[in-house]
Formats: sequence, C-alpha cells, structure tokens
Amino acid sequence: MKLGGSIVMASFLCSRSASAFLPAATRSSSSTRRLATVNQIFNNQNGGQHHHGQRRSTIPTFQSNALLKSSSTVASAAATSSRLFSTAVSKEAAAGAQAEEEEVELPTNENDIDLLKIRHTSAHVMAMAVQQTFPEAQTTIGPWIDNGFYYDFFFPETKDEETGEAVPSRKLTDQDLKKVKKAMDKICSKNYPILREEVTREEAKKRIEAIGEPFKLEILDSIKTEPITIYSIGDQWWDLCAGPHVESTGQLPKKAIALQSVAGAYWRGDENREMLQRIYATAWKDPKQLKLHKKRMEEAKKRDHRVLGKKLDLFSIQEDAGGGLVFWHPKGSTIRRKIEDFWKEQHIENDYDIVYTPHIANLDLWKTSGHFDFYAEGMFDQMEVENETYQIKPMNCPFHCLMYKDTIRSYRDLPFRWGELGTVYRYERSGTLHGLMRVRGFTQDDAHIFCLPDQLQDEIVDVLKLTKDILSRFGFTKYELMVSTRPEKAVGSDQIWEDATNALVGALDQLGWDYGTDEGGGAFYGPKIDLKIKDAIGRTWQCSTVQCDFNLPDRFDLEYVSAEGTRERPIMVHRAIFGSIERFFGILIENCAGDLPLWLAPVQMKLLPVTDAVVPYCKEVAKKARKLGLRVEVDRGSERLAKQIRNAEQGRIPVMSVVGMKELEEGTLAVRSRKLGDLGSFSVDDLLEELKRCDGDAEEMSKMGMVPVKEEAPEAEESPAE
Repeated sequence: MKLGGSIVMASFLCSRSASAFLPAATRSSSSTRRLATVNQIFNNQNGGQHHHGQRRSTIPTFQSNALLKSSSTVASAAATSSRLFSTAVSKEAAAGAQAEEEEVELPTNENDIDLLKIRHTSAHVMAMAVQQTFPEAQTTIGPWIDNGFYYDFFFPETKDEETGEAVPSRKLTDQDLKKVKKAMDKICSKNYPILREEVTREEAKKRIEAIGEPFKLEILDSIKTEPITIYSIGDQWWDLCAGPHVESTGQLPKKAIALQSVAGAYWRGDENREMLQRIYATAWKDPKQLKLHKKRMEEAKKRDHRVLGKKLDLFSIQEDAGGGLVFWHPKGSTIRRKIEDFWKEQHIENDYDIVYTPHIANLDLWKTSGHFDFYAEGMFDQMEVENETYQIKPMNCPFHCLMYKDTIRSYRDLPFRWGELGTVYRYERSGTLHGLMRVRGFTQDDAHIFCLPDQLQDEIVDVLKLTKDILSRFGFTKYELMVSTRPEKAVGSDQIWEDATNALVGALDQLGWDYGTDEGGGAFYGPKIDLKIKDAIGRTWQCSTVQCDFNLPDRFDLEYVSAEGTRERPIMVHRAIFGSIERFFGILIENCAGDLPLWLAPVQMKLLPVTDAVVPYCKEVAKKARKLGLRVEVDRGSERLAKQIRNAEQGRIPVMSVVGMKELEEGTLAVRSRKLGDLGSFSVDDLLEELKRCDGDAEEMSKMGMVPVKEEAPEAEESPAE
C-alpha cells in the first residue's frame, strides 16, 4: 500500500470471553520475578503508549519430578524391539519418538521480545506487499499470534476497465501467496526505516477518510487512548499501531518468514458482517528455527485429534444434531470414564466431596451471579417454563454458592472442598468451533473451595500438589505458571487483594516452583494462578487455573460465624485441573499421537485366534480378564493372521496375543507388546495378574514371560476361513 493508500493496525481486537468466574487462557503476558516487565520495556520504547493493553514477557518453565515410571524402560526396550512391528507402525513410532525426544526450545512471543518485533513488523510488511500486488485490497487487522502472525483483507468487487463489467472479488490462491512473499522480500531488501509518529485522533481520522478505508475508521473508534501512534515503512506505507517494531525492514530475516495458508474470517467475528480473507504466516529469528517449526507442524498434523478420533473411532461431531456437540463412541467413552474415575479417586483421597447440580436454573440465579449482565452473549437463549424464565447453565459456580448458603456455616466447618464434573453449555460462533478444543457443550472438572483467610495458602498448596499428581499421571510433567495480579478495576479491599495474592505467591514459593507475574492481569474479582502444560512436541496448552473470588461471596451474601460470633465472608476459590474433559481429551490424544498408555487404552489386550477351535478358549480368557476390570477383546478371526496383527497395531492396542492350539493345550498366552515387542509366554493367571498391576500403577507391561518353551516344533495351524 502506498503512503496514504490505506492504514493497517497490527493488533488484536478485544475478544469476548464466554467464561466468567472460571479459568480462561491468560489474556496477556508479563514478566518473571526479579525481571523488569516487558510491559515496562514497551512503555519505554513507545513513549508509554498502549492502544490495546498488550503485555508480553518471559514465562519460566517448571518440570515435575513425577515422571511415569516406565518411560525409560519403554524407550530403551523399544529401540531393540522395533523389528516386531509392521513397517508402517515402526516408522510412525520412530517419528513420534523423535518428536518427543526433541529438546530444542523454540523462542516465544512471551520470552523473546526481538521475535515479537520481527512478527509484528512482518505483519505490516505483508500488508504492504499485498496492497502492492493487489491494489484493490483493503486492510483490517494483523496481530501477532503464537507461531507467527496473520492479516485479514477485504477484496471488494471491481470493474473491468475495458468492458465496465463487474469482476467478482478476488479469492487468494497459493500462487498469489508466492507473489506476495516475493514482494515482501523486495521490501525487506530495500531496508526501509520503521518510523514512529504521534498524531491527534482528528488527524488520524482525516488520513483514513482520505484513503477510503471504512474498516480502519471502526478500528480507530475502538482505540480509547491518545495520542494515536502511527508506524510507517519509509515513506511508502503507514499503520495505526502501538508497536513494538524492528528499526528497519532490512532487519527482518527473509528466509525465516513463510506464508502458510488462506482462510475465511468474518469482520469482528460477526457472521452478519463482511467475509474477509486471512493470510496466516510464520516468522522466526533464523532459517533453522523456521525449519524446526515446520517439522513440528508436520508432526502436529499427524497428531490432529480430529483425524485420530475418527480413525480410532473415539468420538464424532454430528452436524445433524448441531455443531460443537460431542458424541462419545464406546472406545472414547471408555477412555473418558477412566479419566473421570481417576479424577474422582484423587479428589476423594484429598478430602473433596463430589457433588452434582442441575443443568438449568431460573434466570434470576444468573442475574444474581452477574453472568446475565456481563456474559449474556456467551449464553444460549432462555426458555419459558410455567411463566418463569430458565437458563441452561454456562458454568457451575452459582450452584455451589446456593449449596453453601443452604445452612448456617461455622468457622469450625471450613474449609469445604466441593468437586463436580459438571456439563455446561456456552454459545460459540460456528466459525470458532474446532474439534474437541472449542465446543458448545463440555464438562468442566470444576471444584470450589470455601475457606477462612488464614487457610488460603495451605489450600492453594494442596491444590497445586493435586494438580501435579493428576497431570503427571497422564504424562504431562513440564509446566509454565503465571500469577495474575489486581487489575485497575476490581472489587474487594486493598487488604484482601494483598492477602490473597500473597497466599498464591507464598504457595508457589513454598513448593519451590518457578512462575511469572502478570501485573494487572487478574480478573476483577480476584488474583489467580494459570498453569500451562507442555506436550510431546513442545506446544503449550492452558489447562489448570486457581482463581480467588471476592465477588460471588458478596453477590450471594455467603457468610460463616467466626470464633467471636460475628458474620464474616469466606474466601471462595475456583479451580480446574483439566479445564474441560473434552479439551483435555483432545490434548491427550495429540500428545501421545493416539498411542495411549495401557491403563487408558480402550482395549488393553487383543487375543488373535488362528483357528476357530481356540475361539472358546480366547473368550474364556477375556471373560476372566473383564472380571478383574481389564479390557480384553477377542478378534472375530475372520481375517488372516497377518491382517489381524496389522489391525491390532493400527488400533494402537498395547498388548496382543496370537492364540493357537499350542496355547490352548498348555493354558498359556504368547504376549507381544506394541511398544516393547515380544515378551514371551505366560500362564493366563500370571499374565492377567501382571496386566492388572500395570493397569493400577499406570505402567506399560515390560515383564518377560517365564513359561518355558517346548523344544518340539509346533503343529501346523490352519488359517481361519476367509
């Protein structure tokens, strides 16, 4: 875009959050302890201007010592036993192992401000290149994102200069992206300076009107601070922006920037507004980082939970029933049940009470809680029942408040710890739905703690310990933690905020866990700790949150009788460990590429009969296993043995046994582990006992069989009928 030809703001639009008093992904980032916040750095560089309130910083990583016992055993044994698997499965396992062993840490926007500058400036350069290549393009927004940036463009209908006929709006193609990248490289090579300018709101509006960019007028109206800052690329192009940026386009590493894809997006996320074309791109500090990122993205594509969910027959989204609603198939339901059972067991062991609450409630409840006033757009429409208005629940916390208020509470009764796997429903636009990661109906692993102020730190410590214990069971042992403190607008006294924040920080210090601080990033009703888990290919996922709440106890007039006989407010703590069962399930499937550990696998062992004569024996073994709580299936035997083995491998079944007349006569089973290879022959009782132990201890089966092998050659076995 030529100077005066358009105006681009590379910043995030304020996004709606459907969640209220429950965990959400950290809205902004911040700095670690003992380091100046990047927000301060930005202020220094940008003259204190922040049009959009963005904070970025380093987030330290905490690694749990609670590693799965079998990880090293599996790794070493798998290296020597891969010959036992089919070629396809061996390659798949090797690729997964290589990704999991990758220790190189790619920088992030949060911990590398230079990378953030590269991505921010690259977004501007791409917008300039698009308008140079396609002059009719109108620019809207172009923020940096986790692995790069994107930019949304509007292409209006044009007229053919010769015929005057209307020409449909342009649809960008892969070939168009190559043209844009070539134009970007030229801009970088010319080394234009990036210049910052402050203007009045009136001046900015005048410039926008002069170039006829209606989207930019809307953006200008959304900026509430003054003066307005503009960044220009030499004298060629300019942009409404708060920064930060590199000093010149020549500082952008051309070979570390790649344009990836084009997608559709409604302006402001409103399906009633214009359809835009979004170009996604990635940018890094050098070509080596770009190469590693691409490699990880290829691995992520193989691990896509939507693909694996269908391939392994775990779940589906039935569009005939409506988008964002999950149907759990038998195998997926088995995994979910194991997750939920473990969650319940751990909570009961840690002195929680499990509760259940309704799925709907009178609208007055949501008015009391404040959800109707502040989060109505994230809630489904109400329903009329006998002249009263009811609302399907978007969260569980108001129900727990009513339960607390049901009777007079004494300080001697506190703390109360109430956990619930409560299914909630929130309205999400169809364009934002994504597999299990973003749905309209989901089950929160919710819990609320009502405690005395002097109990708060101990309760937080216990929550964090429980969080580590539960996440470690599923193989997640690397975490990033962030403490979010009081925002500018908040409820509650200065003292209660200080005490609650000190309790959160004190709990982390007591455990010796590293954390970052998001100054001013807490919710208006209390400070919080957010925990992100790191998966096998280095991605981080927001899961766990511990949130203090000073708002709901006031709204519901919650009280306890103190030792002095006075009525006092309890401290309320919201906490979730998985976030939601659906989203955690998706993360888990992608983390292990669908190759679930034995204790979680929907089918733990499959018996493969080579002749119909051994099918009754196999069924008897499976029945005995089920009585022990093990999940064992018998193959139908309608395929050749090689196909049965291949099907079991493709189904990611941890243990299989080929059963012939020899096994029937000896009362044994020859065992093959998917991860460790041939384990030898076992008596049925010994095998089931070992499987039961591995299931309870969340270990892979690694014990070698002790049943001696007969010296004589086995009799030939006939193949089952085709």
